[in-house]
Amino acid sequence: MEKKAGSYIGLTGNQLKIIALASMTCDHAGRQLFPEYEILQIIGRLAFPIFAYMIAEGCQYTRNRRKYLLTVAAVAAVCQAVYYIAMGSLYQCILVTFSLSIVLIYALDEAVKKKTAGSLLLAGTISAGVIFVSVILPEMLHTTDFDVDYGLWGILLPVSVYFAKTKPLKLLGAAVFLILLGFDLGGIQWYALASLLLLTLYSGERGKRKLKNLFYVYYPLHLVVIYGIYMVREMY
Repeated sequence: MEKKAGSYIGLTGNQLKIIALASMTCDHAGRQLFPEYEILQIIGRLAFPIFAYMIAEGCQYTRNRRKYLLTVAAVAAVCQAVYYIAMGSLYQCILVTFSLSIVLIYALDEAVKKKTAGSLLLAGTISAGVIFVSVILPEMLHTTDFDVDYGLWGILLPVSVYFAKTKPLKLLGAAVFLILLGFDLGGIQWYALASLLLLTLYSGERGKRKLKNLFYVYYPLHLVVIYGIYMVREMY
């Protein structure tokens, strides 16, 4: 039965995204401004799995797939330009990771639905491209800081959530890739598994307000503010 507005039980997508934004802010502020307080980075481990889950939901329910991809990719491009100009960094931010996730989801979805030679070839080509960018290219550019945030496992987490048919399977898929990330990155990355408790409470509802633009604006803005504070502090 379709839920009436305001009748949901649990956390809405908007509420989860706000939690993830707060977590992400703690993580970035902790890394740049307060590295001595590891608790901030531990709290920050909640952000990626929540955002990854919501990316899969966005792919599922968006009315305009092309616009959804282009919006995420455009914000990613702006952030990467700022990274390179400000710090000379080639490290690919989380929005690049999610852009690759979305492209892969769309390609695989078309292949599953159409099962034509063209769709299968496209899905295979894009899959190979994702592996090249996230696994092979960082090795080829090992003398630089080029890497994709959260790597291949991070790219595949939203993919696993998207193709799972039930919520328990979605959570299981997320758990599998978070465990793989734990083995890959080690240390505090294991705390990311705590996000599954919050995702279990997800009601499946977006929430009453359309906050999509807030998230696209907040990501680059909070990075500029944190980096600006860091630069001012370094000057004095």
